[in-house]
Amino acid sequence: MKALVTGVAGFIGSHLAEKLLAEGHQVIGVDNFLDNYPRSFKEGNLAALSGRANFQFIGADLLRLDLKNLLGGISHVFHLAGQPGVRSSWGGEFSRYTDNNIMATQLLLESAKDHRLEKFVYASTSSVYGDTEDLPMREDGGTRPISPYGASKLAAEHLCHLYWRAFAVPTVALRFFTVYGPRQRPDMFFHIFMRALRRGEEVPLYDDGEQTRDFTFCADIVDGVVAAGHYPGHGEVFNLGGGSDVSLLDAIAVIEAIAGRKGRLCRFDRQRGDVRHTRARLDLAREKLGYAPKVGLEEGLTQEWKWLGEIAV
Repeated sequence: MKALVTGVAGFIGSHLAEKLLAEGHQVIGVDNFLDNYPRSFKEGNLAALSGRANFQFIGADLLRLDLKNLLGGISHVFHLAGQPGVRSSWGGEFSRYTDNNIMATQLLLESAKDHRLEKFVYASTSSVYGDTEDLPMREDGGTRPISPYGASKLAAEHLCHLYWRAFAVPTVALRFFTVYGPRQRPDMFFHIFMRALRRGEEVPLYDDGEQTRDFTFCADIVDGVVAAGHYPGHGEVFNLGGGSDVSLLDAIAVIEAIAGRKGRLCRFDRQRGDVRHTRARLDLAREKLGYAPKVGLEEGLTQEWKWLGEIAV
């Protein structure tokens, strides 16, 4: 496999590149170092990849790259690059989401139609489902995002389907459910909470804490992404979740037990775009991808707590 990994300096992209290299594949990684969080975190994510014989890094914007040339000889595209964040996607910031989530995906797909790819794997999100009571969320259920971020990711999903139907680009879209673990973005709750615990700072808690999430450890997500790369089917969508739903207050209690200290919560109202509950139905991913999440919440949070201690945030 000669793989292109977009967003390679990110949380999941760096883990994916390491996994592919460990399996003996060649990896070309692209990242534009978006300023949604400090570049130093992303450079740290790349540290384990630097100098690897089968790894090439390109620091550039997908919107401005010669993508047809970039895809020459590539067998698999893992498109993880994008503009993340539900709460920051409103108002004047939305152009960042249209550029980095929709336009970049369309340009990559447009170039991919002229190459003989084996697979184009697109990283989507559970946010496409919106604030539904139809749980567990299933791939053939309704999609009605309640944030501009979710709308932009769903639009890119539709583009993947269109290019599969029109040009036989071998796409597969994966809907990630609340990924956590070492290298988690510093704007995500577990990272925020653990960092505050180490510093003795207050932590904002939006809503009442009884909202639930299907938390998914990063290594399980990466296993699902790699499995999708080998999957013979095309034009399909799969959920990748952790296999259970946990309330935020229960997750906080687990972290406090791991850390041996109590957090200082400062409560705020629910934010626009936040959904109340998520839970993934995994039947299709289990059946077709062989997806089987292995890391439980306590084990995964312990690994994230240890990592945060090592980088001394």
